[in-house]
Amino acid sequence: MPKLVKFSRLLSVLPLLFLAGCNMVVMAPSGDIAMQQRDLIVISTVLMLLIIVPVIFLTLFFAWRYRRSNTAATYDPEWHHSTRLEIVIWAAPLAIIIALGAVTWISTHKLDPYRPLDRLDAQRTIPADTKPLTVEVVALDWKWLFFYPELGIATVNELAAPVDMPINFKITSSSVMNSFYIPALAGQIYAMPGMETKLHAVINREGEYEGFSANYSGAGFSHMRFKFHGLNREGFDAWVAQVKQQGTALNRDAYLKLEKPSEKEPVRYYASADADLYNAILNMCATPGKMCMNEMMHIDMTGGGGKESAENREKLQYDHRHADEGTVMPAATDAPAQTEPPKSTDNVSMQHDMPGMQGMPGMDMQHQGHSMPGMSNGADPAPAQLNNNN
Repeated sequence: MPKLVKFSRLLSVLPLLFLAGCNMVVMAPSGDIAMQQRDLIVISTVLMLLIIVPVIFLTLFFAWRYRRSNTAATYDPEWHHSTRLEIVIWAAPLAIIIALGAVTWISTHKLDPYRPLDRLDAQRTIPADTKPLTVEVVALDWKWLFFYPELGIATVNELAAPVDMPINFKITSSSVMNSFYIPALAGQIYAMPGMETKLHAVINREGEYEGFSANYSGAGFSHMRFKFHGLNREGFDAWVAQVKQQGTALNRDAYLKLEKPSEKEPVRYYASADADLYNAILNMCATPGKMCMNEMMHIDMTGGGGKESAENREKLQYDHRHADEGTVMPAATDAPAQTEPPKSTDNVSMQHDMPGMQGMPGMDMQHQGHSMPGMSNGADPAPAQLNNNN
């Protein structure tokens, strides 16, 4: 018997040994939003365990109680129904599902990342004269760019905010989808090109916290990390002064160089940043010659550009910005000499779609003598707007 007690104590300690090397920041966060999310996890887990634990216990108990060697157990092969047992079996899970549904419904609306904060923590509301800190976040390959539009500065792979000050994050991406995540602050929010997502959060304790991308985005994904500093007001002002003192200027040219894929990018400071740069990134027109998405949507809203919009095709090609990098074309001597042009069959023009060729004039896609409207400068333009008044 003493050996059995000793063994049971050892089993109870084993989970703690496995958890000793784990980072429990999700269960011990420093921001109010993350704390509420932590509470939701705990409440949901406890409610589910109210069913799981008794079921596991009763499964083991019945296997032991009604084992073949236990002749003292009641044997009733004709038993088939118990109203009392049916009530317990169905009422308990139903009550837990109702409780889970209520908690989830309330938390889903209360923790909506687009919803502005209404408190600093469980004991304090936000003072009426408090002005939130706005931070514009851009996920690059493979680093993070942060704009502070009200302060006129920007940083790479380093973020800071005052303690107990609401933070309004505006989040986008320059190329592929990523996920902005600071476990100590709040849950993860996706960053997508051409779209803006939002997050409202607050940090309640000073410290240095980890931030990273929680969505795989290519070769440098594992190093796409940054530091988030929760500072007091004086510390934050000193950090801003440091950025302005040590930083350089972030204009369009500097951004286009920064945008190129790179791994393990060091922290960078920008003492000044182009005021329109974030909006240009968001609308996918930071590269010269590209049409902004908001301009395109305005044209669509007004019924289309008609015949004059054929030249906009090249300006709207965003997916081939780096297609020509690393492309190896076959040598001219590898191809056999061709003395005459290939003959077409059944009046079909076969054209292969090569990277970067979609926007070239004259690349008309034809099939059986019919062309797709608006696909080239020489083709018939798409109608500006259908008249449905008739």
